Amino acid sequence: MKKHTLVLLITALFRLSAYAQAPQEFIAFADTNRVHMIKAYEKRDIPGYQHLLDEFKLHWDKLDSTSQKAYSGYHIEAYYNFACTYALAGQPKMALDCLERSLKAGYVNYTHLVHDEDLVSLHDIPRYRALLAPLREVGDYPYILEKGARYDPGDQRPFPAFQYQAATDTNLLALRKGLDLDSIAGGGSDVNRVIRLLHWMHDLIPHDGNHANPAVRNAMSLVAVCKREHRGLNCRGLAIALNECYLALGYPSRYVTCMPKDSLGTDPDCHVINTVYIPSLRKWIWIDPTNDAYVMNEKGELLGIEEVRQRLITHQPLIVNPDANWNHRSAVTKEDYLGYYMSKNLYRLICPVNSSYDLETPAPGRKVDYIQLLPLDYFRQKPDRTTYNTNNPTLFWATPN
Repeated sequence: MKKHTLVLLITALFRLSAYAQAPQEFIAFADTNRVHMIKAYEKRDIPGYQHLLDEFKLHWDKLDSTSQKAYSGYHIEAYYNFACTYALAGQPKMALDCLERSLKAGYVNYTHLVHDEDLVSLHDIPRYRALLAPLREVGDYPYILEKGARYDPGDQRPFPAFQYQAATDTNLLALRKGLDLDSIAGGGSDVNRVIRLLHWMHDLIPHDGNHANPAVRNAMSLVAVCKREHRGLNCRGLAIALNECYLALGYPSRYVTCMPKDSLGTDPDCHVINTVYIPSLRKWIWIDPTNDAYVMNEKGELLGIEEVRQRLITHQPLIVNPDANWNHRSAVTKEDYLGYYMSKNLYRLICPVNSSYDLETPAPGRKVDYIQLLPLDYFRQKPDRTTYNTNNPTLFWATPN
């Protein structure tokens, strides 16, 4: 069992799913209990682990259904780790019972499961193979992404052209001056300036996936509120704030909601990053303020979202910048970040039609339209009242005017 991978699972579930206030008492207990569970796992202490699990269940049963859904990662990991403990102790039936409980609770990391050395002793058992088979269709994210590889470059369904607010807009001018963005971006190439802004935003505001963003969602206000209240933003808030900073410096930019296929309707998690058009490269590039990350090919050339998606599908080399990290607490690895987390969330992509200041602050009569890029494999192709759908990546990634 690679414990950091399971922590990533919990973190991923928290990033956008937990909009409600966290039940702090439960979280404090669960974090402490989890440490003791890992120690029991390491000692193969089945009675000790069972006692800890019984305590966990008492606290878990007191949560309302909304909190159980939002913090299901704790529940999933508790049973998964017990499955590993039983398997290592040579008790396959109990191991499979706990593994089944973890799967029913929402465990979906197929790739980790099949490569987990703790569970190798179960691989030839028919019940293990039976449990694994349906998981592949919903939890083997590279496999699901490969099935969703096909687009339709001939799709000409109409949708509005993407619009990018001019840097001469009064709000963007005030943002540029108020946050001293020219000094932060510094001199040099457009690539260097864009990456410096990425690092600055990542260092300025921590990622906090456990809380909703403030009601006023523009960069000036978000930065001020986070500083005043010593708080962070979820990935959407970070991408919105950074997006407006890029616009203020004249770089066409969008924030992109990266979504899973979620054929069962049970995965509330997604991830929001930025894409910035680099004039000198004549291309869009991947920028992720949550993880201070950008992505390159084997030559060190910066890649865009669609290029990363295609390289994941065709198993071509990908490199994440070595200083990528989450809140300066844990390093971001290619295997977990791209191979697992973003393989899941690059299935479909959504952007607002208008990339502009203060777009998502609620206001009477305000309507925000979105454009969604869908693979042909997706089961729901019809648009809704605020979202245009397309299967045409060329139009979705059109060069800005």
